[in-house]
Order: sequence, then C-alpha cells, then structure tokens
Amino acid sequence: MLGNSKISGFSMGRNVSKLYYPVRQSIESILPIVDEFYFALGDSEEGDRTREEIEQINSDKVKIIDTKWDLEKYPRGMEHAHQTDIAKNACSGDWLFYLQADEVVHEDDLPVIQKRCDALVDDSRIEGFIFNYHHFWGDYDHFHKSHGWYKKEIRIIRNDPEIHSWQSAQSFRRIPDFDGLSYRQKEGTFKLNVATIDARIFHYGWVRPPKLMKTKIRHINTNHKGVERALEMDKAIPKEFDYGPLDRVARFEDTHPAVMAEWIDKLNWQESLQHSGKINPLRQKHKHETFRDKFISFLEQHVAGGKEIGGFKNYNLVRRV
Repeated sequence: MLGNSKISGFSMGRNVSKLYYPVRQSIESILPIVDEFYFALGDSEEGDRTREEIEQINSDKVKIIDTKWDLEKYPRGMEHAHQTDIAKNACSGDWLFYLQADEVVHEDDLPVIQKRCDALVDDSRIEGFIFNYHHFWGDYDHFHKSHGWYKKEIRIIRNDPEIHSWQSAQSFRRIPDFDGLSYRQKEGTFKLNVATIDARIFHYGWVRPPKLMKTKIRHINTNHKGVERALEMDKAIPKEFDYGPLDRVARFEDTHPAVMAEWIDKLNWQESLQHSGKINPLRQKHKHETFRDKFISFLEQHVAGGKEIGGFKNYNLVRRV
C-alpha cells in the first residue's frame, strides 16, 4: 500500500493499439500510485498489438483480463460500460481509478491525487472524485475550451458493488439490483456524490493521423449504431478526417505528461492539418464551429467565469471537503 488508502487502476478496450491509443502511456501515468492495474482486453483484430504494448510495461501490478465483445447483447455503446465493469470488478482497492486508453495523468498531479484519496477514504459521503479535463484536438498544441466538451468527469470511484459504469462508459452511477444488461437505464439509478481533485486528465482521443481518426470514428459508430449504419455514416467522411482550422481552437501552452514525450515525438501528420483559413464548406461543421456553440462558449468564458452552461453533469458535488 503506497498511502493510507489502496488505489486500484482499471481500463478496457479492443483494437486499441491499431486505432492509435496511447494505452501504455495511459497505464504508466498512474502506475506509481496504484497497487494494481486491470485491463479488460477484448477480442481484437489481426495485427493489433495492444497486448504487446501493455506487456512492455513489465510490471507485476498490471494484469490483463481476456474478454469477448457482444454488440448484440450490449448495443448502443453499452459494451464499453460492460467491459469497464469487468475490469472494475477485478479490483481490490479502497478507491478505483478508471482511465480510458486515450487518457493520461500528469506526474505533477499524482501526489495531489494520493493525498486526496487518503484524506477522504473514511468519509462515507464521498463516492468518487471528479477531475479537470483537457481535450486535445488534431495535435498536441491545441485543446478545447469550447462548450460541449465536458470540463469535469468522474474518474475515481469507491469500491462498491452497486457502483457501475454507465451508458457508454463516460461516467458512473449507483445502480442497486443491477441486471447486468441495462447500462443506459436512468430510472432507479443515482448520481454519485463526489468531491473535487485538483488534477487533470489529458484526453488524446482526437489526436491521431487523420486517416486513422476516420477509422476510429467508424469503430465507435459500429459499437453504438451497428455495422450497417456505421458504414453508411463512414461514406460521409472524406478519406481523411478534417479537423478544420486549428487557429479556431485554444492553444495549449503548458506541459504534457512526461510519459507522453516519445509518443508526441511520433507526430508526423502536421502537413495534413489545416492551421488557419476558412472551414471547408463541403463538410458538416464540427460542433465547436457552429454559431450556437461559439455563442455559448463566449458566454461561458467571458460572462459565466468559466462555468459550463447546460452541459452534461452526471454527479452531485459535495462541497467543503
């Protein structure tokens, strides 16, 4: 045990390496403060090297659980939540730290996280912790401050069998008498009572070569909408995903997690990005490019003091703890 509380890490995925997720860096980022890390590895396509990437970590803390995905039994993205629960249920810590395979924690924040977990481990009011999010876009120099990109989310939960991954595994809820199937149910579920942690999740899910970004979107759409609909939607996207003019997205001036250094050095698609100019009129606008979202973003940043207006908030914040 590294502190007064025991922390377990967990995650899930399939075709993770093939779709350009920094899975090894994600796991390594929190390994110093967890006693164990479980990864539910789905039945990936030929050529995927996720297992090899994880095994390169070479740590007794890291354990792989082999799984099979069933998109008919768990449609509309619910297989993501089901797989997350498989990894969660293997954990033995007081606190369970969930990172998706494209999420990384900065080493400067690890002592803050450990201290906060230790301080509140005996406070039964607290069922989890929310983190601040940096959503990167196109490359590692631009990130979203715009409306619609969740600014905070639950990433540490108490080890409680009634707490489950929810919907498409973005968040968690308390679900008493859960049937093991209905991950999108709202009735009879309860938002978690959470405290804040002054720590960041670096989300790199929208940073990959444009051609692979298109492939990743097709895989996500398949998990949510089925194969036929995903292929139909794929036809609307050009051969390469168009991130749009990056000068319309906030510039990131801080440091990235140290574990990402080698991964960031691999970026070789700068020439495929549009750094300025007009939006391509032949494609559908991204959400942050629409007038509505730009207007709400302005209000959030210049009138509401950075507070989100009408965004997704799947938690109850316990203040003064």
